[in-house]
Amino acid sequence: MNTVTVSQQQARVGIDIPFVREMAETTYNMWKFGWDERNGGNVSCILDEAEVEQYIDIQQVKYTIQPAFAVHELAGKYFIVTGSGKYFKNVIDDPEANLGLLRVSANGEQLEVLWGFKNGAVPTSELPSHFMSHIERLKVDPKHRVVIHNHATNVIAMSFVHNLDENQFTRTLWEMCTECIVVFPDGIGVIPWMVPGSNEIGQATAQKMRDHHAVLWPHHGIFGTGHSIDEAFGLIETIEKAAQIYMLIANHSIRQKITDQQLADLAHAFGVTPREGILQTITSSF
Repeated sequence: MNTVTVSQQQARVGIDIPFVREMAETTYNMWKFGWDERNGGNVSCILDEAEVEQYIDIQQVKYTIQPAFAVHELAGKYFIVTGSGKYFKNVIDDPEANLGLLRVSANGEQLEVLWGFKNGAVPTSELPSHFMSHIERLKVDPKHRVVIHNHATNVIAMSFVHNLDENQFTRTLWEMCTECIVVFPDGIGVIPWMVPGSNEIGQATAQKMRDHHAVLWPHHGIFGTGHSIDEAFGLIETIEKAAQIYMLIANHSIRQKITDQQLADLAHAFGVTPREGILQTITSSF
C-alpha cells in the first residue's frame, strides 16, 4: 500500500531531476554524519546548460537577485545551491523549498532564479565565498564544478589541539591514513579564524584555493572542491577520517607511523606530486 500523501508528493517536486536528487542525497548524508547540524553547511555546483534545459525551462526566469558583488567571471553559468537557513536533513523531503537553481546573468551582475527557493527562500549566505572559490578554482582547473562547506566534526576538533601551520597540519593528516597523500597531494590550506559570511573570509579562502582543493576554517569547518559532488564529498570524507584517527591517537605514545619515504613511495606509485616543502622538512607534531 502506498502511504505517500499528495502533499508529500508535491513537496518532493524535482527529486527525479538527477542533479537535484544528487544534492538532496549528499546533503542528507552529510547531516547523517553529523557534519551539518541545524542549518550548518552549504553546497554549490556548476551545471551545464544542456543538462539543465532537459528538466528546467531556462527561458522562464522566476525573479532576479542582486549578488553581493558582480561576478563577471561566472557570467552565464548555472548553479544549483542550498538555501540560507535551510536544514540539510529536510532537503530530501522538499528539495524545491531548500535548494535553488540560479543562472548568473550575461553581464554577471544579477542572479536569475530558474527553479526552487520556494516560499521566499534565498541562497546561502556563504554564496559570495562560494563564488570567489569557484572563480579561483576555474582559473587553475577548467573542470572544477563543486564547492562544499560543512562542519566536519573531527576536523574542527583537530583545529583546537594541533598547530595551524598548514604544512604541519597537512603532514599530520598524510601520516594518519595511507590514502591521504593520494587523495589530497596538494595539502590543505588553512586561514585564520574569521567571521563567516563576510567578503573577507571569502577572499582569504579563495586565495588558498589557488593552490589547494580544501581549506580549513579553524574551529568552524572545511571547504572542499572537486570536479563532481562525489569528488568534493570524498575529499572532505578522507580529510575527516584522517582527523578522526588523529583525535583517537593524539594522547597516546606513537610507536610507528608512515615515514617520509613511504609517503614518497605512495605518491610515486599513484602518480601524484606532493606539495613541495612538506616531506622531509616538517617535524612530527606528536
